[in-house]
Amino acid sequence: MDGTILDDMRSALRGPVIAAQDPAYDEARKIYNAMIDRYPAAIVRCSDAADVMAAVDFIRDRELELAVRGGGHSGAGLCEVDDAVTIDLSPMRWARVDPVARTARVGGGSQLGDLDHAAHAFGLATPAGIMSTTGVGGLTLGGGHGHLTRKYGLTIDNLVAADVVLADGSFVVASESQHPDLFWALRGGGGNFGIVTSFRFRLHPVGDVVVAVTLWPADQTREVLRWYRDFLPQAPEDLNGFFAALAVPPAPPFPEEIHGQRMCGVVWCWLGDPEDADAALAAVQEPGKPIFHFTAPMPYPALQSMFDELIPTGLQWYWRGDFFDRITDDAVDVHAKYAENLPTDLSTMHLYPVDAAAARVDPEDTAWSYRDAVWSGIIGGVDPDPANAETIRQWCVDYWDELHPHSMGGAYVNFIGEGESQDRVKATYRDHYARLTGIKNAYDPTNLFHANQNIEPDR
Repeated sequence: MDGTILDDMRSALRGPVIAAQDPAYDEARKIYNAMIDRYPAAIVRCSDAADVMAAVDFIRDRELELAVRGGGHSGAGLCEVDDAVTIDLSPMRWARVDPVARTARVGGGSQLGDLDHAAHAFGLATPAGIMSTTGVGGLTLGGGHGHLTRKYGLTIDNLVAADVVLADGSFVVASESQHPDLFWALRGGGGNFGIVTSFRFRLHPVGDVVVAVTLWPADQTREVLRWYRDFLPQAPEDLNGFFAALAVPPAPPFPEEIHGQRMCGVVWCWLGDPEDADAALAAVQEPGKPIFHFTAPMPYPALQSMFDELIPTGLQWYWRGDFFDRITDDAVDVHAKYAENLPTDLSTMHLYPVDAAAARVDPEDTAWSYRDAVWSGIIGGVDPDPANAETIRQWCVDYWDELHPHSMGGAYVNFIGEGESQDRVKATYRDHYARLTGIKNAYDPTNLFHANQNIEPDR
């Protein structure tokens, strides 16, 4: 990008504009997934909604390419594009709670930990992810699920309103009563329709929770997964538990003698009376005695940050996902095969429940089209060493290729990996894709916002 354009951009914006010649450039372009190594023409760190409006106008009027970065957690690296201008919302990182109305307003560059911390002071929370470092924006616009989903639904089911900068540079509030078509699309349609500079969420009573981790040897995956698929959907909605294939981390609370061992397990969150947690979890003995079973009460933000140090920014990542309405015996065999052959100690597979409260929302109420799903699955190849990038990618692809025929066809849009086809996006939105295309035509007819799992305008 030539110096004249950079000077004009710096004059137009309040926040810093970082270009390739600037000392801060290499650090500024880093994102969560170190497998993504891209070189934007410039990174614009917007300080407020006015800055975002000015940046959109500047980029559009000069026919530059645009990408949007919230928390920088995109597994496919969609928050950065070579030679494009990245609108970086990270300075807009704040959360403000109204404890009387039980709502929270959250800046577009915030991470989940910011929301969790602010809400916990009032004994409140909203369902959103399992890691405090995840960006609020990307997670919410994709739909959002987490430890509280069986009780309180998806993140988008708790979205009350959003402040949005549109492709023409204008600012609108989207809600059930204002721009309701846009609000519908934002709830699951990704970053296709504008840049959300703040979100307003409904909060629920959540203080300390009881956390449990139960592990069995990987060679018991068949027995454990068959038990889990039958047990969890009929369990009380106060109990959430995601299934995982993993290597045991070399850290507390895990005893040293099982560090590094391949295991299958469930991470549980109990929202009911702590005195009832042991009874709710008594069934973990049924598929075979666990190697490890740990329970402890802890503040909800502590659960949300439990995995942060295990998988920090800067690792190699490749992931793919799918929705499942059932876990067939054939799918169990596929999971068992790959659980026993994890390529690296950080590679994993998770099955997140999206039933119960999430399933009771009418499928037509939001862009999320899989209200009939029971699990949202992700296969993640993870390792710190770039030399292992192809190994973890191939393991993930092979696993997914074998498992996908047993899925519902589409995936949580945030779990679609780099290089997957446009057909995957269409499969993810099913019958909603046509309606989303119409809303795209209305709000972004030139596809300015295309650095995402793109919904293309048709005019």
